[in-house]
Amino acid sequence: MKSTLKVLSMRTLKDVSKVRNAIANNEGVVACQINKEKDEVEVVFDGKLLSVDKIIESIEEIGYSVM
Repeated sequence: MKSTLKVLSMRTLKDVSKVRNAIANNEGVVACQINKEKDEVEVVFDGKLLSVDKIIESIEEIGYSVM
């Protein structure tokens, strides 16, 4: 599955790295691409192992808001 999420407050490369690591720590993530200028995160994942809600939860747990 593929999903594009709007993640607010990603201002620095450190923010991008933290979000990428939070997403990558989920079993089932195949790929993750982040566009800091657009505040967008595109995630490709195995829908049998992971849900969009779990990805959003992992981002919010580290302090970022997902629209």
